[in-house]
Amino acid sequence: MKKAENQILIIFGASGDLTKRKLLPALFQLYKDKLLPDKFVVLGASRTDLSDDEFRAKADEFLSKEEGVEDFKKMLFYQPISPSEEKDYGKLKERLTELEKQYKMEANYIFYLSTPPSLYDVIPKHLASAGLSKSEKFFRRLIVEKPFGSDLKSAKELNISLLNYFQEEQIYRIDHYLGKETVQNMLVTRFSNGIFEPLWNQNYIERVEITSAENLGVEGRGGYYDHSGALRDMLQNHLLQLVGFVAMEPPVVVEADAIRNEILKVFQSLRPISESQVSKYVIRGQYTDSVIKGEKVLGYRDEPGVDHLSRTETFVAIKFFIDNWRWAGVPFFIRTGKKLPTRVTEIVIHFKSVPHHLFNPSQSLSGGNNQLIIRIQPDEGILLKFGMKTPGAGFDVQTVNMDFHYSDLADKHLSSAYERLLLDCMQGDATLYARGDAVEEAWKFVQPIINAWGTNPEIPIYGYPAGTWGPEDSDKLISPRGTWRYPCKNLTDDGLYCEL
Repeated sequence: MKKAENQILIIFGASGDLTKRKLLPALFQLYKDKLLPDKFVVLGASRTDLSDDEFRAKADEFLSKEEGVEDFKKMLFYQPISPSEEKDYGKLKERLTELEKQYKMEANYIFYLSTPPSLYDVIPKHLASAGLSKSEKFFRRLIVEKPFGSDLKSAKELNISLLNYFQEEQIYRIDHYLGKETVQNMLVTRFSNGIFEPLWNQNYIERVEITSAENLGVEGRGGYYDHSGALRDMLQNHLLQLVGFVAMEPPVVVEADAIRNEILKVFQSLRPISESQVSKYVIRGQYTDSVIKGEKVLGYRDEPGVDHLSRTETFVAIKFFIDNWRWAGVPFFIRTGKKLPTRVTEIVIHFKSVPHHLFNPSQSLSGGNNQLIIRIQPDEGILLKFGMKTPGAGFDVQTVNMDFHYSDLADKHLSSAYERLLLDCMQGDATLYARGDAVEEAWKFVQPIINAWGTNPEIPIYGYPAGTWGPEDSDKLISPRGTWRYPCKNLTDDGLYCEL
């Protein structure tokens, strides 16, 4: 693996929750793995008035007490600024120059926007006015956290604003789902195995199903979530990006632009769902109060910060098609929701059944289908389901599993999503980052759904008891093809009783 150039990572919003829970632990792991540049500095930049030592002391709250942590903390610095005040960027520039001289290092900068979205167009503007967004000799990169807009119009406006101050190749729109090892392994599974890629098309695949379930509710974020909902929070970004990886054509080379060009083509091929078709192809739901493991659980409308008449969806399921040569006529199904039985994200490829069942059709696989399950989280791995003869007389068929678990690679450290994505940005590799045109195409696809929900009060929002798999009406999307796969926490426990 190539070594990244010497650089400074500037984190706006460094006193916030994301820096504590994800960014600094990821950077410390990269440090332990000796993957950071030879000279590397982290400069926190936030309103909170902290000194370097106070910032390092706060890092103790979320960094494990182990060998190397004190040396790592010496890389941490802090500059109090108000991100919305242009005059404060002069102080930031002076501090960066001071650190470069102190460490005799190049002026390569990554700016990480771990801030509210309202600052996404403010900070780049002030960086540009301070002369920090461009350099002829050194790189300047900008990492932007989701959400990338709240609808098609705001996404376009944000892209235009960012491109006023940074070029597209400088902008890294981070989607932590794409940093997961199992998402990246999808490309290897598809494009390095002769047993899968020849079958990866409408001739052999009956349907594709993607589930991303959370067993938690809004967890004190009711005020934010009530203005977002499952469609904006999960489906438009994370899950459509997964669709891109599942459905894309083979890239010419494994490089950022080649891969992202193929993902864009998938989004451009999504069959539009008109506002009048939304009730046919999209089901939304909202969890209601329930009892889980003997404990009473609040319904969504009773959560703090949530409107008592809220129609914000905590569950969404959608059926759609990709109109291209590979996927013509193959339905894709996505569902995501909160307060479901377990936390799991997986992709299920349902292969077409054999044309004629020789062996007792009632005991064959469900619907006669083989399945390939790609588990993103937890218990990461791949599961292949196929039929085998039951021992004894006759030809009774039962479903058996062939599985691979990433945990079997015991001698390998499974990088967290933020470790992988931060390192990629340090090395200038944008493969796993969303590109502006793809973000807009994804919003273009979901915008009619947003419009229909906002203007047509007759489109129902179904209640579902917390701890269940969402509204029963979501099963109608798949019927009569079968049912959703109901996964367990462990990859191979499906079909059996399992603790949810």
